[in-house]
Amino acid sequence: MKKTLYIVISLLLSASVFYSCKKNADFRNLSAAIVPIASPISNKGCLVPDQGATSASIKGTMLAGQTYNICANVLVNVNDTLIIQPGVKINFTGNYGIGVHGTLISLGTKDAPVYFTHLGTVKTDNIGKNPATDSAYAGKWSGIFGAADCKKIILKWTHIEFAGAATSGDIKVISSSPYPLYFQNPYGMVVLEDSWIYGSFDDAVRTLGGKLEFFRNTFEKCGYTGGEALNAKAGTIGDFAYNVCIGIATNGPKNSNISAIPGVPGSNIRMYNNTIVNCGYRRSAAGRGGSINFEQGAAGMAYNNIMVNCKFGLRIVQNPIADTANIRYGYNYTYADSLTVANQIYPSIAVSNAFTNSMPTDIPSPSAFLPNGWTPGMVYTANPAILGANNPQFINGPVPMPVGAKLSDITTVSTYNFNLKLTSPCVGKGFTNFMPYGLEKSTVPVDPNYGVTEYTLPGRDIGAYQTNGKGNQHF
Repeated sequence: MKKTLYIVISLLLSASVFYSCKKNADFRNLSAAIVPIASPISNKGCLVPDQGATSASIKGTMLAGQTYNICANVLVNVNDTLIIQPGVKINFTGNYGIGVHGTLISLGTKDAPVYFTHLGTVKTDNIGKNPATDSAYAGKWSGIFGAADCKKIILKWTHIEFAGAATSGDIKVISSSPYPLYFQNPYGMVVLEDSWIYGSFDDAVRTLGGKLEFFRNTFEKCGYTGGEALNAKAGTIGDFAYNVCIGIATNGPKNSNISAIPGVPGSNIRMYNNTIVNCGYRRSAAGRGGSINFEQGAAGMAYNNIMVNCKFGLRIVQNPIADTANIRYGYNYTYADSLTVANQIYPSIAVSNAFTNSMPTDIPSPSAFLPNGWTPGMVYTANPAILGANNPQFINGPVPMPVGAKLSDITTVSTYNFNLKLTSPCVGKGFTNFMPYGLEKSTVPVDPNYGVTEYTLPGRDIGAYQTNGKGNQHF
């Protein structure tokens, strides 16, 4: 009897332990990213092609915290996947790039970001650095290039630095022009979250179609004499939100539907809650450059953006004309230290081939600086009382301009903090009655590894940083 009792008690204890383990498993934090490990990649030596090959093929997992040196062009082949774990540093030793025919996933974290960089090159963040001698624009390695058969490129908490060198070999077959990030599959997806792109010779990101979700990123010093933070074309659809763009040669984000193939949805990007600072001053062409740009058949939205001392305000281009019937905008905030900036808050047809309408929800109120009788596309001289009159009240920003600095001198975040003070006139002035494109249309899944981690909804505060702690997380 006693033996039987021991057996019963033992079975009950075993069942209790099993239930406890099962219960804990059922209630585990499903939102935590589980970083998969498949085919670990060695970091010994330098990654070079096999004998007789023109590029090195790569697939599997780059292991957390390891440093990898790349000494040739590398390819992720069709049906292959490259996964990069937190804290990985990838050093390019020369004019090389990564071509992606399959899938590339970079899973950095806030505490352990991933780096794509050039060995030995350092940043120069001082105000007024001469672009001709600045390493940011020199193009030290080529970039990350999605081929037409690339299914997805997903980058989270990832730094891309000093890219933009001329392409060569198998990379040049994918793109003859260099960009830190390039994507061209209209049926694929490209995700950039909580990441940084520092420096480029031309555009930081160029897309020719695709399902795009860019949230909470920082773009600095992109484009030597031309280039955007995002140059989206040919049926690119998605969201560009909560990003900081500073010192971009031409625009922050630009959207066009040029070269879209038949059957692909027209370019449509919702650009909201961005902070765009001192952009447009390395593009010398008349009427080009500034903040946000819609052109040639492109649709979308532009709400809740802060634009500080940019060469031009929101441009709705007339020729080739944007999809004006499907563009919505308003609740945008502009600050100007210069009359030349104030005179282009609403760019003119004569100067910039644009006919952006004034919106009563914009700040400052259009009636405060536009002359009586102004109509969209008309040249105007702003009321000079607007200059410096509506400080957005960043925690620490180049507002007003530092003494002795030119508009073109502000190019990096450096020690600036673009969070808003609680007394900021941007607080509580945002428009929230819409959804992210990707969430509304279910284009990119929510997934901590293989999709977008979070669709950050439109914010009640204007700009990339929210007083409730949401939005951009780069401090």
